[in-house]
Amino acid sequence: MTTAPDPGVYISSAQMYQEVRVLSEAVSRIEAKLDGILTNASALTKDVEDHEARLRALERARWPLPTIGVLAGLGGAVTGALALVGK
Repeated sequence: MTTAPDPGVYISSAQMYQEVRVLSEAVSRIEAKLDGILTNASALTKDVEDHEARLRALERARWPLPTIGVLAGLGGAVTGALALVGK
């Protein structure tokens, strides 16, 4: 008993060309989506930098408040001490 040899799979040039075209279109769509993502990422980076700058400005403007509070406390303590000593 003999078996026929396996003829294999034949893919024509037209089928191969069609698959390459489909793959090329898919890659083009992916590239377009990546360009959009990169554009959005750069916009987000600019927003983050802007927010960071605003936070730094707020932090710089706020540092004198605790200092003023400490100085007012010390002033009150000195005034109280002078009032006790002056009696």
